Amino acid sequence: MIHIYLFWCTCAYAGHATESFTDLVVGHGELWSAQILSYVVKKKGTPCKWMDTREVLIVNPTHADQVDPDYLETEQRLNKWYSLNPSKVIIATGFIASTPQNIPTTLKRDGSDFSAAIMGAIFRARQVTIWTDVDGVYSADPRKVSDAVILKTLSYQEAWEMSYFGANVLHPRTISPVIRYGIPIIIRNIFNTSASGTKICHPSIIENEDKKILKDYVKGFTTIDNLALVNVEGTGMAGVPGTASTIFSAVKEVGANVIMISQASSEHSVCFAVPEKEVKAVAEVLESIFDSALFAGRISQVAVISNCSILAAVGQKMASTPGVSATLFNALAQANINILAIAQGCSEYNVTVVLKREDSIKALRAVHSRFYNSQTTMAMGIIGPGLIGSTLLDQLRDQAATLKEESNIDLRVMGIMGSKSMLLDDLGIDLVKWREIREEKGEVADLEKFVQHVHGNHVIPNTVLVDCTADSVIASHYDDWLRKGIHVITPNKKANSGPLSEYLRLRALQRQSYTHYFYEATVGAGLPIIGTLRGLLETGDKILQIEGIFSGTLSYIFNNFKDGQVFSEVVAEAKEAGYTEPDPRDDLSGTDVARKVIILARESGLKLELSDIPVENLVPEPLRVSASTQEFMQKLPKFDQEFSKKQEDADTAGEVLRYVGVVDATNQKGMVELRRYKKDHPFAQLSGSDNIIAFTTRRYRYQPLIVRGPGAGAQVTAGGIFSDILRLASYLGAPS
Repeated sequence: MIHIYLFWCTCAYAGHATESFTDLVVGHGELWSAQILSYVVKKKGTPCKWMDTREVLIVNPTHADQVDPDYLETEQRLNKWYSLNPSKVIIATGFIASTPQNIPTTLKRDGSDFSAAIMGAIFRARQVTIWTDVDGVYSADPRKVSDAVILKTLSYQEAWEMSYFGANVLHPRTISPVIRYGIPIIIRNIFNTSASGTKICHPSIIENEDKKILKDYVKGFTTIDNLALVNVEGTGMAGVPGTASTIFSAVKEVGANVIMISQASSEHSVCFAVPEKEVKAVAEVLESIFDSALFAGRISQVAVISNCSILAAVGQKMASTPGVSATLFNALAQANINILAIAQGCSEYNVTVVLKREDSIKALRAVHSRFYNSQTTMAMGIIGPGLIGSTLLDQLRDQAATLKEESNIDLRVMGIMGSKSMLLDDLGIDLVKWREIREEKGEVADLEKFVQHVHGNHVIPNTVLVDCTADSVIASHYDDWLRKGIHVITPNKKANSGPLSEYLRLRALQRQSYTHYFYEATVGAGLPIIGTLRGLLETGDKILQIEGIFSGTLSYIFNNFKDGQVFSEVVAEAKEAGYTEPDPRDDLSGTDVARKVIILARESGLKLELSDIPVENLVPEPLRVSASTQEFMQKLPKFDQEFSKKQEDADTAGEVLRYVGVVDATNQKGMVELRRYKKDHPFAQLSGSDNIIAFTTRRYRYQPLIVRGPGAGAQVTAGGIFSDILRLASYLGAPS
């Protein structure tokens, strides 16, 4: 109470508290704590002494609101103190010290850890343990990267780099006292004493203690936010001595802190990062100093890019491992993140990039996932929870836990949208009961709001929209989604079979933006048709012809249209079994097959429009404008004789009828028609609703490459979409 009274009296008298007086007052907390703890230890039966480190620790104040320890004087005072107070246990005050003039002072911000390292150094301690409120040093900020891991070991340099670039567990200057004596620092959690913590020591000790850790070329990732990038450029800078010195002398004058510097070897420009709050003063002083050079054009501009962040990758093994930087930049590119500046020291302990602030968390998660093989998390939006969409959701539900545990893939469905209602969730929808939740919490469908919700969550680095509809309006948005960095997966044929110019634009955009557009299920449902075709082309093969039965519905109909069966009855049977669309004319018209043919033709390099494909329409012309499906089904028997005649003629010739699509790459055309095949032909061997596709190529000229299997049905189509989702995950960093 006396000290508090004196503090306020002095303040009242002088109008303010001097720094030395403030240091004197705040130091009493340490003094009281040390004395109390020493009494507790003594009461437990352990003899000990308490030390007022102001009597021992001598520091010299610096201009940067910091202090430098005087180790020689401190060690001399320690020897004297210890000769008078010998003890196996010493409770020493932290944070406080004295100047060479014996004026009480403090070790300033984060001084407690600093004082522990100083005392450890002068005592030549076996190790220094820093007790804090976390289990150790993480590979990334766990508040931003949920799957960040505790690092078992760090070298001094790695710890220093990470602490400088934002890892708050340890202050950079805490490391310096112990390095000279090789004293390890252990970071441990006072609230979880069972955790072993992180050991910071010489690299040689790390190598001896944990050889496995050397496989981790990058130990950790850190970020610094609220920065601005200053760029000074001009042709008059090249080869002019002293330009950089002039720039940074000016920055020093305004007291700004330069976080990072980058300069190309051409010397055409110098850019550096400073705290956002200091950039205005920096820009003004540079424009003032280079006023004449700006006027004369020797310097073209002093530009400021605000709202930036720094991302640093740190690791001692980076120096001897080729490709680390390439992996880092590739991870950022695939996450659709633009890099504004790059810096790397010759020691290669860290690679630093500057990027826009809004990309900071996304970038941190993307690179951490790539190097740590952590959970590849994707924010997913499912559009069209009909038969295929709901089946996909059920498949995701059943497989989610296995994927997360075995493949480190975390698929979070953030939104489900139908034609009338949608369900949104910030953390991910419970797929066990999504139908019930949608009934209870669903809201009016709004595509723009839906996309913003799924993509606007910056906590998850990757966004994918899965369009399970056949809607051309939804497909028209793919271009915009890809430009925003949203991956698109779909069985919807409308985009790839629409105008050729739109298809070409989507493919070009996909290649330019590092955003993925997968559509395997547009042809053959779950069969690997697109993938097989691309594999042939990418390995240098040449497509001559693609011929196939692409419609599961029409496959079923013509597989069963035999042995005296009536065509209308077979169609009715297929409709009853759920193989056809609600209106069978949608299948019999051949339009769906034509869309698949045009997709394969374009994938083969043919520049065709849908209107270029002649289609044999199986719907009798008088019935194409029937008022209803019911009326069509009632009138179809009138045309049975016509279909029966075709079937009988084929059977007499030892052939069968098959409705096929053909891509004739040699003659640059496509067609959809009813053809006859010998009964020993592969196309005649189908059953049920199977699809079959034959690739005739330069390599497979005499014996076509055949892909056969179920080509229709919700399960296989949803499986094809699911396969594309997993392919996307592998591209984003999950193990293949």
